[in-house]
Amino acid sequence: MAEIPDTHRDLLDAPVAALSTIGPDGFPQTTLVWFLHDSDGKLRLSLNTARAKTRNLQARPECALLIPDPGNPYRYLEIRARARIEPDDDYELAGKVGRKYGTDLRTRDQPGEARVAVTLDVAGVWPVAIR
Repeated sequence: MAEIPDTHRDLLDAPVAALSTIGPDGFPQTTLVWFLHDSDGKLRLSLNTARAKTRNLQARPECALLIPDPGNPYRYLEIRARARIEPDDDYELAGKVGRKYGTDLRTRDQPGEARVAVTLDVAGVWPVAIR
């Protein structure tokens, strides 16, 4: 994994990030997502399989995660990655993400929907701070 510099490591605790995927029409599709910087240092997402972003990642795993500094719009971290998608039928990752955000993700899914655990295999990191 590319190293996230100390100057931007605090952003790994930010409340939200923007996930950009590539849609079937070739255009970017960007969605705000909850994310987790796991204890093993991996960036992970719990995604609902009914969503466009999940279908996009299944077709093309290349993506970008932009994490803004909530207190400074001129400071952010861009992470380009390839997504590894695995079933999360037991909601193991969803439970961890839910605990970070104070909710049970099972209550956000409709009957018949499922969750996947997405691990971002980081290809590059771009820390930005404009003064």
